[in-house]
Amino acid sequence: MLDIYGRQVLVVGAGRSGISAARLLKDKGARVTLSDGMASMSIRNLARLKDAGFIVERGSHGVLTFCRQNLIVVSPGIPLNIPEIVTARTGGVHIIGEIELAFNYLKGKMIAITGSNGKTTTSTLLAQILESNFGSTLLGGNIGTPLSDIVDLSTSDTWSVVEVSSFQLETTETFRPHIAIVLNITPDHLDRHHSFEAYADAKSYITRRQTEHDYLIVNRDDKTACMIASKTNARNYLFSSRGSVDQGVFVEDGHIVFKLFGTSEPEIVMSVTDIPIKGAHNIENILAAVCASRLAGVSSKVIRQAVSIFKAVEHRLESVCEINGVHYFNDSKATNVDATVKALEAFSGGIWLILGGKDKDSDYKVLSRLLRDRVKAVITIGSAAEKIECQLTGIVKIERAGTLERAVSYAFSNSIRGDIVLLAPACSSFDQFDNYEHRGRIFKELVKCLNEKVKDGEEGRSR
Repeated sequence: MLDIYGRQVLVVGAGRSGISAARLLKDKGARVTLSDGMASMSIRNLARLKDAGFIVERGSHGVLTFCRQNLIVVSPGIPLNIPEIVTARTGGVHIIGEIELAFNYLKGKMIAITGSNGKTTTSTLLAQILESNFGSTLLGGNIGTPLSDIVDLSTSDTWSVVEVSSFQLETTETFRPHIAIVLNITPDHLDRHHSFEAYADAKSYITRRQTEHDYLIVNRDDKTACMIASKTNARNYLFSSRGSVDQGVFVEDGHIVFKLFGTSEPEIVMSVTDIPIKGAHNIENILAAVCASRLAGVSSKVIRQAVSIFKAVEHRLESVCEINGVHYFNDSKATNVDATVKALEAFSGGIWLILGGKDKDSDYKVLSRLLRDRVKAVITIGSAAEKIECQLTGIVKIERAGTLERAVSYAFSNSIRGDIVLLAPACSSFDQFDNYEHRGRIFKELVKCLNEKVKDGEEGRSR
């Protein structure tokens, strides 16, 4: 366990995870400084942090502040190659992330989930299944509740379900989940990691401290995930929506089944037709959650009941409403190209796709086949619009809207009964929004406002 009592600790980044880490550190007796490069931190928030006993540095990072610490805790949004961190590390300062900090104090057993896509849906479903079986179950990490926030709620009997990103994993040292899940690994965050190999390597940190007493669950149909599984010390379990596996969960004759190595007959868990959420990719998410739940000791009956009442997570292929026969879907969490592929695959055609935001060094040409087959028009927003248009010109009709409000208005004016308006941006949100949740909420507000106008007769028209 970290020895931080009376020590000088710097937390870099005063967002949700940074403030949560600072509070945990203070509770453990550290002398805490918060450093945030955003000069826009409100006076009210600044005053609250100072009143809570924190030293706060905002607007710039001071190199001397970094070098005078015993420990630095880095928020996931802070790159590790900023000059202040590089200088501090060269000078021997210990540097970790918020997930690593919280892990040192978290009690009970942990299931950790990573992957390019599907993390939040899988984590939420898994927590719901465990809650049905064991009672109080904690959910945190990249999903929105910092892991540091749930430390005090954990006991020796607690199961914690933790969503972890590549940014969080790359600053771990002792982090060791009892059950780890790698859903998939496709190109993402290349603007931060600079190469797919570096990104995949960061993902592999989820299992590097696991032992033969732990479990690693990976997608058999994902080559990179399987490479990670080949290097782990944990016991391997696989899941697949395309064929059987010797040990793990797969689909057979329309059923989800669980099989242990050496057993003659797989155990039927549930029918695929009983899955209540849309999208073929969600079958994979459910397979992973089923496998982890069985390894945690949950019966197939409890799993089946929990899955049957599960609802789509907000901002993940979320049905907003139908206006004049046109259905609007919010998939703001589709922040990379592969997530947009999965969203498009959930519909047969007639799609008006809202695409764009802050580019993450992505290749949008990957979308070409699906755009030709299923999309009526791409409506671009945000700073990535020019790159998207350059890569997709000639493949699909493109309309540059610039803002989400104009994009929704254009789709409303041009769509016809039976069409789909889909926000699945394939980009991060930080050029125009606080985060993907903010973007999704604005989309829903715009759509619902249109719906109210139609009901009032202001925007109604024959389709």
